[in-house]
Amino acid sequence: MRSVASVARISLLLTLALIACGTSALAAELNDYPTETRADYVFACMKTHGDTQLALRQCSCSIDVIATLLSYDQYVAAQTVLSLSQVQGRFGAMFRSPEPAKEAIKNLRQAQAEAEVRCF
Repeated sequence: MRSVASVARISLLLTLALIACGTSALAAELNDYPTETRADYVFACMKTHGDTQLALRQCSCSIDVIATLLSYDQYVAAQTVLSLSQVQGRFGAMFRSPEPAKEAIKNLRQAQAEAEVRCF
């Protein structure tokens, strides 16, 4: 009897450990955007949509949708290209014309459009 109870306890502990490992890996995968990046997006979004509780919910939803569609690295690359492409002259042109830059911006715009549909 004691051995059956011990095996049951060990099985339960192993199951809980596996669930905990799987959950933390999943949480890390779903939350690969740093909090500062998410907050920065939400603050900027709220300035555009009004500093209201509704805008907070919608903008938070928006960055969550974008995070499901683009990896953090893709998001950073697209934001960098957008920022640098606004520079005047030849330097800015270097970021406006290459195909990978255009693709990064296109992917970000598509993610933003999807977020707009789902959240606003």
